[in-house]
Formats: sequence, structure tokens, C-alpha cells
Amino acid sequence: MVISLFAIRNNDVSTTKAVSVCHHWLSRICDNSNPSPRTIKGKEKMRLPRQRRVVTVLALLILSIQTSNVAHAQPKQSKARADQKTAQIKEFSNWPKGTSPQEVGKRVAERFISKPYQNFGRSTPPAHITYPEVCTWYGALTFAQLTSDKDLTAKLAQRFDPLLGDQSNLVPTPNHVDATVFGTVPLELYIQTKEQKYLDLGKTIADKQWEDPTPEGLTKQTRFWIDDMFMITAVEVQAYRATGDSKYLDRAALEMTTYLDRLQQPNGLFYHAPDVPFFWGRGNGWVAAGMTEMLRSLPNDHPRRARVMQGYRTMMKSLLKYQDPKGMWHQLIDHPEAWPETSSTAMFTFAMITGVKNGWLDRKTYANAARKGWLGLVSYLDANADLTNVCEGTNKKNDLQYYMDRARNTGDLHGQAPMLWCASALLR
Repeated sequence: MVISLFAIRNNDVSTTKAVSVCHHWLSRICDNSNPSPRTIKGKEKMRLPRQRRVVTVLALLILSIQTSNVAHAQPKQSKARADQKTAQIKEFSNWPKGTSPQEVGKRVAERFISKPYQNFGRSTPPAHITYPEVCTWYGALTFAQLTSDKDLTAKLAQRFDPLLGDQSNLVPTPNHVDATVFGTVPLELYIQTKEQKYLDLGKTIADKQWEDPTPEGLTKQTRFWIDDMFMITAVEVQAYRATGDSKYLDRAALEMTTYLDRLQQPNGLFYHAPDVPFFWGRGNGWVAAGMTEMLRSLPNDHPRRARVMQGYRTMMKSLLKYQDPKGMWHQLIDHPEAWPETSSTAMFTFAMITGVKNGWLDRKTYANAARKGWLGLVSYLDANADLTNVCEGTNKKNDLQYYMDRARNTGDLHGQAPMLWCASALLR
């Protein structure tokens, strides 16, 4: 029996088998400790309590060993599950030196907080916080949380707090999609810090967006530009994440499916506008990112999830064939002669990483494309952690050459933001 106990403790045999042996011996002891009344006399009568004490001690010892083994096994099982998950997506590990999401994300986030509020690349300060600033801020916050970088989180919160005080004039009035998306940042700060002041501001903005909806239930900010599929839905999805109130998710899902039904082309892509038949890279990137963020939170049994998933998968399938050998997508997606554009590449890569990790996309088909996208992007990151080849802000125009001739910026937040989204997606 001593050998059996040792085996249990050291996992040399199965716990079940060893415990069975111990129970056998205990049964024999118990049988011997219950002799007939005729044998209970003299010294034999004196041994009975001691036998029972032995039984009790051995029983407690077995229980202790079994409990210890279970507790010891749990971390190993958790590690095994984590290792299995990593093994399942081997394309998202073993990064070349300097290209890991932890390294790149840290560089890009630190670059963001080193600068004052940006104004679309102009030297003058902005009249209000701009949407590229908001999107980069959100990405930096999620990256900080996923890397448990409390110092970075604190710096990002400190960057925001003046907007609740003497710089409140910089908070945009939520009367347009580009202004309303600002609410994603205070809502993310609330999710991470649970400070009520952030929820109050973010929730007010989300509710303002649906203050006077159309008869169809859409926000009055609806204009059927593809950028809206991120700008409108992001703050509502964030409000749902912060409050758990499904009305916010229902609003966003209705908006998204309405846009999908109206704007998605048979090939899965989207014209920049109904009267501009060009598949502009970043315009489509906003759609991909918007659907991805929504699907991360949309419950499996939500009545609109299937439609959003269909639109997402159709788009991803189409994008796959337009990725170039270096992992990039181009300024006009279906024009290989157009220049490689980094902000759209980052948005598409974010969508594919998230899809593979969540099982929405087939790993064998999409994981390598996502890896190529990430490594392609990193090759465009300069020594200052500024992404090059970012298309400047672009209005719609029914002129192919207009898109071909757009300026290629460096450090433009339109590119820095989705770079951080990709890093976060790889770390989730």
C-alpha cells in the first residue's frame, strides 16, 4: 500500500488504479478492525481504536494526494490548451526579429502618445479631435490592455482627461459620423478602468446618434458612404460592450445589414460611393474593420449575425485573390498597377487575423495571407515607427486617375490606427 501511495504522489501510475489498490488495503484493515464480540478481549480489545485511527489517517492522506494532483494538473492542462491553440495557428508565431506584434505595437503606441493631438498632417492644432486620432487611440488602448502595460494605459488616459476639463472644447459635437466615432475612446477607457466619467460621456454620444431615427430605424447620420460601416457602428458596439444593453448592438446590426444589402457588389467588394464605381482600398478597409468589430460581439443567435457573416466572408474571399506576392493590397484593389497602400492592407489584415482566430475563416486558406499582410506592413514601418505609403484623406470622385494620384503620406494616423488593431488582434 505504501508503494501505491508513492505512485499516486508521483504520478507513476494512474491515480484511479493506485487509489483502487489503497482502497483494497483499507477494506482489509476495516474488516480486521471489526472482529466478532467473542474475540474482543484482553490486548486485542486495546488495538481496536488504533486500527481505526490508521484507517482515518490513510483515508485523509489519499484525499490530500488526490486533491494535490488535481491542482497540480490544472495549470498543465491550461498550458496544454494554450500550446494547442498556438500550434493550431502556427502562422501567428515565430516572428522574425523586430516584427512581433508586441514589439511593433509598442513602438507604434509610443509614437502616438509622443505627439500632440493631430490635425490630418497639418502643422496647426485641430479644432476638434479628429477621427484618425480616435481610431489610433482606441487601438493603443486595446494593445495596452492585451499586453498588461499599465503605464501605457495610464498615459493614454492622461491624454484624454483634459478633454473632460479645460480642453472640453476639443470634444467634437456628435452630429456627423466622423465626429460621433469619438465616443469609442471614452467607452474603451470605461471598459478598462470602470470610471463613471468615461461611461457618461461615451454613452451620451452613442444615444445622441439615435436620438431621432429614420422610420426604418436607422440613425439620421446615415448617408450610405462605405466609411460609415465603421464610423457609425463602432460607437454603438462599444456602448454594448460597456453596458451590456443589447439595444446598442441591435442598432449597429440594423445599420450594417442595411448597408450590406444596398452597397455590396456581387464580387463582395464596395464602390467608394454609389456614383463612384471604384474599389478604393481604404474605403473597403473601413467596411472590413467595421464588420470584424461587430462580429466579435454579435451573439451567435442574433437574428442579423448570419447576414453580417455572409457579407464578411464574401468580402474576405474576394480580397484573397487581390493580395500581391509581398502581402500588400493596392490603392485600387482590382488594379495591380496601382501602388501598394498600407492603411487598407492593415485593415484587411486585421479582419483576416480576427477571422482565423475566431474560426470564421478557414485557417489553411487565410492564415498565411494574414501573416504575409502583417510582415508586408512591417516592411513599410520606418525607424520612427511611422507607416509609409498611407493614402491621404480622400473624397469621392468619379475619376480613376484621381485615386491613382493621391499623395502617399508617412505617419498618417489612417495607417497607424489599423497597425495597432492588427497587433491587438494577433495578441487576443
